Formats: sequence, C-alpha cells, structure tokens
Amino acid sequence: MNDAAAMPPAPPAAARRATWRFLLANPLHAIALGFGSGLAPRAPGTVGTLWAWAAFLILRPYLDDAQWAALIVIGFGLGCWASAVTARHLGKPDPGCVVWDEVIAFWIVLWLVTPASLLAQTIAFALFRLFDAAKPGPVGFTDRCFKPRRGASGEMRIGLREGLGIMLDDLVAALCTLLVIAAWRFVW
Repeated sequence: MNDAAAMPPAPPAAARRATWRFLLANPLHAIALGFGSGLAPRAPGTVGTLWAWAAFLILRPYLDDAQWAALIVIGFGLGCWASAVTARHLGKPDPGCVVWDEVIAFWIVLWLVTPASLLAQTIAFALFRLFDAAKPGPVGFTDRCFKPRRGASGEMRIGLREGLGIMLDDLVAALCTLLVIAAWRFVW
C-alpha cells in the first residue's frame, strides 16, 4: 500500500484573521480584500462598497462602456479565483473581509445607473447594501446554493465553486437593486 494513501487527510486549516500582513502575502488576497477595504473592523462589506463607489468615480472619466464591461467581466472571473484562494487560506467559507464581490457588483450598479445624481447614487448604495446584507429572496437562495461541501473524510472544501458563490450572491443583489431602480424610474 502506498504510504501517502495510508495517511489521514490533513485537518482543516484553522481559521485565520485577515491582517495587512495576510493581504500583502499574496496578490489574490489584496484583490479579494478590496485592497485593504475589507480589513475594516466594522462593516467591511459597507466599507468595500464605499471603496467601489470612490474607485468608480475616479475611473469613470477614463473608461468607456466597452472598457467598463471588460473590467467587470475580468474582475468577476478574477474575483472568483481570488475569493476562493483567500477563503481557503483564511479557513472560512465566506469571510466577511472578502469584499471584491461588493466591488464588482456595485460597479455594475453604478455603471448602469449613471449618469445619475449624487442622491440617486446614494439610493443605489443603500438599496444594494440592503439586498446584500439582508439577503432576501433570490439573494439568500443564491448564497445557500454555494455553501461549502464536506469531503468524504469530513474536511471542508473551499474551491472555485465556493469562490463563485461568494461573487454570485452579490451579483444577484446588484440585479435586485437595478430592478428596484428600474421600477422606480418607470413609475416616476
């Protein structure tokens, strides 16, 4: 019998805390943690969304629609990978400090609602945060569909599937936000 086959599986990685050292240890960590915005001690998802808003306002004059679409598609794919790697390294299936999902999702919202007044952008921010945090209906369903699975030996597996789940529920929250805004614009 092969010695490697006879060895028991390694225990799951102990949950780690995200720090600046952790962020700087791997470029995928930096992306997943929203370049530091996910390290906020309170409400990292809200801080990550605010970072996304500021970055959007800075980048908006320099990118046309095709470039925004490319940035979002590439950012989503990269985010699935970065989120999976970061979650695995932290030993948590969906760590709150991973905020790249908020960044990409809120960029989609802002890209599709602008030009919009500061008030309209603030309403979009509030709606997105509500859908992301409360996870009503389709947002919660999507979140539950991608919870990590346990392997045959009981270890938690965190891979690209779970990275997709981290990203996807925020994408659904963005779509819900856009539906509410579209309905509001239709009525008014």
